[in-house]
Amino acid sequence: MLEIKQINQFYGGSHILRDVSLSASIGKCSVILGRNGVGKTTLLKCLMGILPIKSGEILLDGQNISKMSPEQRVRAGLAYVPQGRDIFSTLTVEENILIGMAKFSGSKAKKVPEELYEIFPVLDEMKHRRGGDLSGGQQQQLAIARALASKPRILILDEPTEGIQPSIIKDIGKVIKKLTAQGDMGIILVEQFYDFAEELADTYAVMSRGQVIAQGVGDEMPEKGIKELVAI
Repeated sequence: MLEIKQINQFYGGSHILRDVSLSASIGKCSVILGRNGVGKTTLLKCLMGILPIKSGEILLDGQNISKMSPEQRVRAGLAYVPQGRDIFSTLTVEENILIGMAKFSGSKAKKVPEELYEIFPVLDEMKHRRGGDLSGGQQQQLAIARALASKPRILILDEPTEGIQPSIIKDIGKVIKKLTAQGDMGIILVEQFYDFAEELADTYAVMSRGQVIAQGVGDEMPEKGIKELVAI
């Protein structure tokens, strides 16, 4: 389990995250909702160590990882797919995924596990193409595959549906369901597309102005009026 305990983060004189507390369990999809600018991406960057926290704790399986570097957090079991994907456009699909496996060996990994190509068959077909030659949806699948290559305990996804065609959104949703059903990984999903989030959420949290203003069980989102709350 990943536990976030009352973390605070500042940018200049602005208080960006305010006593944020959340948890994400193995075998569950934990959705974080909120409009642009409420602190969702900042929270994810704090989880990965890209941004420091001013106070609070981040615990992974009971271990405080708050002071770890991003590389150490990946080795501990976190994987991050950022908004905008950030694949290596001049490297091939295969090379991108192999980079995600780097934590497992001192030398470069030489073979992509077949299970990753089974999850994303289009990447197998395009394994020798450069990442920059893929469509936006294919790049998103590549970014997720690269993150999965590190065999994470917690997979963190920042708006994976942004700018993606509907057919690939459905494919990504199926992959998220499959990964959570396996029971060996937790997923944190930041999403603005409410219907996609509701369909996948085992738990949810809504952020506004750097704070968590509502949270609960995914099945209760409709009756709690979460769609209307996020739209305010």
